[in-house]
Amino acid sequence: MNDETQLDETLPGDEFPGAPAPEPTEEEKLRAQVADLKDKLLRGQADWDNSRKRLQRAQEESVRYASEALLEKLLPVLDNFEMGMQAAKTASDAKTIAQGFEMVLAQLHQVLRDAGVESVDATGQPFDPHRHEALGHQDSDEHPEGHVIFQTRKGYKLKDRLLRPASVFVARRPENRD
Repeated sequence: MNDETQLDETLPGDEFPGAPAPEPTEEEKLRAQVADLKDKLLRGQADWDNSRKRLQRAQEESVRYASEALLEKLLPVLDNFEMGMQAAKTASDAKTIAQGFEMVLAQLHQVLRDAGVESVDATGQPFDPHRHEALGHQDSDEHPEGHVIFQTRKGYKLKDRLLRPASVFVARRPENRD
């Protein structure tokens, strides 16, 4: 190789080994800044997307297992009910069996109360189509018209939301039968 060829292969700034590199131009500085900002934006978007997916998975799991605590409280009630059924098959005293089932019923009512479930007692109350389901009307002189005479099935609500309306019969004035 001759000296002239060697000079042609040198890059700008390589003429003097150990010399400081030339200052980048304003355009090069801006390009580097844009590249850095693009990288930060892409990383931020990826972090946001990952967080959103994590929250969505957590919410889906929460919904899927929301009833777990309630079901855990119901299992002892089920156990006692099954023991009562076994005892009923061999027992001769119906009163003892009835007392056992009353205890299981009380336990079930307590679990429901703890979960925020309340019964809707409709008897004697004015008929409310938002809380009651009318099965029919009955003539009555003793009850005010439009009031519930009796219910055939209890209604239930969870806190402020109705789970099931009470099935009721509503009083009406008897027709004149002259």
